[in-house]
Order: sequence, then C-alpha cells, then structure tokens
Amino acid sequence: MRNVIFLLIVLAPYVSYAQVPTVYRIAAIEKMASEISLDSLQHYLQGLVGFGTRHSLSQDQKQRGIEAARQYVLKRFQSFEQAADGRLTAEIDYFTVEPDGRRVSEQTRMGNVMATLKGADPADDRIFIVSGHIDSRVSDIMNAEADAPGANDDGSGVVALIEMARIMSRRSFPATIIFVAVSGEEQGLIGAAHLAKKARDENWNLVAMINNDMIGNSASSGTHIRNNTQLRVFSEGVPLAETDEMARLRRSTNAENDSKSRQLARYIKEVGQRYVDQLEIKLLYRNDRFLRGGDHTPFSREGFTAVRLCEMNENYYQQHQDIRTEDGIQYGDLIEHIDYEYLRKNTAVNLAVLASLASAPSVPQAVGVDISGLSNSTLLRWKAPEHGKAKGYYVLMRETSSAMWERKFYTEDLQMELPYSKDNYFFAVQAVGEEGAESLAVFPEPVR
Repeated sequence: MRNVIFLLIVLAPYVSYAQVPTVYRIAAIEKMASEISLDSLQHYLQGLVGFGTRHSLSQDQKQRGIEAARQYVLKRFQSFEQAADGRLTAEIDYFTVEPDGRRVSEQTRMGNVMATLKGADPADDRIFIVSGHIDSRVSDIMNAEADAPGANDDGSGVVALIEMARIMSRRSFPATIIFVAVSGEEQGLIGAAHLAKKARDENWNLVAMINNDMIGNSASSGTHIRNNTQLRVFSEGVPLAETDEMARLRRSTNAENDSKSRQLARYIKEVGQRYVDQLEIKLLYRNDRFLRGGDHTPFSREGFTAVRLCEMNENYYQQHQDIRTEDGIQYGDLIEHIDYEYLRKNTAVNLAVLASLASAPSVPQAVGVDISGLSNSTLLRWKAPEHGKAKGYYVLMRETSSAMWERKFYTEDLQMELPYSKDNYFFAVQAVGEEGAESLAVFPEPVR
C-alpha cells in the first residue's frame, strides 16, 4: 500500500499536466500582436491630445478642435496606404446633424474617419468593424471651448485603431476590416448611429462590431485599485432588435445567454487570452455599464452583433471633468494618466480577434440539433460555410450554468453525435480554417 501511495504522489504532477489543454497560437497572428509598439501608441496619443479640445461642436481651426483632430487621424491612416498595396483606403464620411435642443445647439457638420482594409477574396462580402470615438468633453457637455484632452476617453480607443491599421494593412485577409474613429459619441452616439444606419440601408454583411471606449486607464478612483490585468467585454443577452419569432425561439431553447453578441464576447475572451499574456478578459452580462451606453448600441439596435471593450476600473476624477486640482486631487483626462502597457495589451486583444475572424471561414450554416426522438445523446447537423473553406468544425459544449464553452469536439463531417444529453448541456458549432482560425460559434435551432 505504501508503494501505491508513493507512485500516485510521483505521478500526480504528470496526470495533472496531461489534463491541461494546449494553447495553439497561429504564428502570423502572434507576430502581428507582437508588433504593437508602445512608442507608436504614445506618439499617436500625444498628437491627438495636442488639439486642445475635440468637442464635437468645437469650431474648425487648423491646430485646435475636432476637425483638426479628424484630419490628423486621416493622415495617419493614409500614411499606411502605400505599404498596403492598394488594400487600404482612408476617408472621412461627413454628414450634417440638425439641432436637437439637447446636446446639439446648432446645425453641425460631423464626420467619421474610416480606414477600410479590403478583403482579398472578391466573393467574400463579410465586414468587421472596430471603433473608438474621436470626440472629447469636460464637465459641461455643451462646453466646446475649454481644453478637453480626452486622453483615455477616448483617445486610447482611437490610437489603438491607428496602430492596428498600421500593422494589419501590411497583411491580406479574405474579409474586410473597417477601422473607424466616430464623432459625436458624447453628444448622443451620433456618428455610430449614422454608420449603423448606413450599414443597414446599404445591406452590409456586417458580421461583428467591436467598440473600444476607454481602454488605457488602469487606476480606479475611490477604491484606489491599480490593475492592468483585466479587461471588460459588455454584450447584450436579449437582443435589442429581437423580433417576435426570435423571442419565441429564445424562450423555447433557453438561449438567454447565447445571443450572437454573447457568442462574440466569448470569442473575444478565448482568443484574446490565447494571444495576450497577463490579461484576463471579464464577460459582463449587460449591453453596457449600468444605465449607460456606447457606440456599439446603435449597431445592436439595427440588429448587428456588437460589443464594447472597456477598462476594468474607471477613474471618475478623469472622466468628463474640467482640468483642475481640488483637495489635492487632480481632475481631467490627461495623458499622464495613461498606462501604455495596459493599452498595448488591450490593442493586441482587438488585433488578434479581428485577424482571427477575418482569416477564418464564415460560420457554418443551418446549424441544428435533432429533436426527432428522446435520447441521452445529442445529434447536431450543419452545412458548410458560405465563405471560405472549412478544414473542419468544432462542436462546443458547456454546462447550462457555465459562462464559457468547456469542451471542443473536432470533426471534418457535417454532423456529430455526442453521448451527452441536450437536457444537461448547451451546444454550438464553429468552422475551422486551413490555418486553424475559428469562426464565431452558432447556437443550434431545433430540427427534425
């Protein structure tokens, strides 16, 4: 008996090690993530805060205000076009906003700065959008004159876009990626609403939208927490644009935690943590912070899959504040508060997720769970993706109480039967490309 116990003690570390899943990183994506430069992020942000204010109603000036900032971002995007060999094009999508009696006092020209990295496959019309908002504010939302550097809110999101565009435009992806610095977020998500409506009216095949709003601060106010190892992802459960038929299906399959946006959030957590060390991605089960909203919300309202990335701990001394010092506390969204290593990691999450999604096949079609008879096994069937070639498929499984998919079963067939009851587990299916990039997961519908 003593020898048996000794053997178990000796073998225990090896048994435990054998149960740990292997982390597989696609070399090309890992290399792109490693190219994100702290110096570049700092340089872009210094340029952006140098325009004094980026209030959406600030007057047009060459060296100050929102239009000068838009031109700055446009020039940064355009500087990458040559190395992209025609794949990248940048522009400002201007539009006019009428006064609303609330946050827009007069007719105002606004514009979204957009860099489009065109997909290499002409038959693939998929689009992925990543955004940050270029405008800034102080305590009074209508004060367009005071300095509002907006270093974190949302200069951090905008410089992440610029750095991603610099790196990713040197590569080719089957699907299209749009990097967009939207205007008018602080005046009511105006630029995002304009772009979401445009995407709907023009029938874009917009697969996913990722909004980055405040991803560069790691120190909280009040609680004095300092933590650059966690990032929040906000995603809707019940879709804002849910139809009666969607609601019926959701209720019958208990899919309250399996909306398309929730699947995107899980994907961001899995892929982000796969490629970015020393970072935990936290899933927040709400569309945004309590009673607040962001630029992903108009896309959700239009029926698109959209989420928000945001720092874990907000600092309200720096957010929406006049620059001042009171009772020994410095207020204002100043550049010296930025944690560039945290910003680098959060930028890398975005890059890895976008590169993986744009490289992968589209999602498997007609994913269904067979309900033709009662069984303690579960049979799933699906059809091949519309775009790209799938080398195989993962059938995902988790307990109904679990937030993340817990097991992956690989197959190269268009169906799989598992000895696990659909009464006790949730399932989904995702396509896997030749190089290993995975599509978003699809929650199955009941089929006979």
